[in-house]
Amino acid sequence: MARIPQLDYAAATSDQQAAHDEELRLRGRMTNMKRTLLHSPAALRVYGEWFTLRDELRPVLGDRPIWIFAHAISLASGSGVGTNFMRRALIQGGDDPDALVPTEAEALLQRLGAAIGKDPKSVPDDVWLALAARYTDKTLVDLIAFAGLMIATNVFTDAVDTDLDDELLPFLAGAVRPLPV
Repeated sequence: MARIPQLDYAAATSDQQAAHDEELRLRGRMTNMKRTLLHSPAALRVYGEWFTLRDELRPVLGDRPIWIFAHAISLASGSGVGTNFMRRALIQGGDDPDALVPTEAEALLQRLGAAIGKDPKSVPDDVWLALAARYTDKTLVDLIAFAGLMIATNVFTDAVDTDLDDELLPFLAGAVRPLPV
């Protein structure tokens, strides 16, 4: 059970309701984490920058590599909400997260994500050198900042024991679900 309840829209202040409405306008949905963050509209805005960095990385990496990277971070850090959020993204993109066959670039991001999720000081030199040869400094900054926000979301959901969103239940490891064709 969550340590901080999700904010009830009807009981929210006008600032909280405005933040809720803006989040729906921007992203079209309210997750359990966002409903909890709504207690502080500033915190919701800060955590929402995850999407800004994702959008910066999209033209360079594409969606699948971003999801693989974020999944590796979440899996290595043991975050249930983060891992299952990324499992859903991968499955909806046509992949089976339990049987991924990453490209060379995706495998590199997967290794980076796993290292960062476990201990950000543990990124192997060969991984960093390969990343530096492949990406610009701006992309590397966006990538590591994105990883930091992914870890921050995992820390938040784990520390407050955010309830797993019902919409993620079909995407749990071992869940019976049809894979996309």
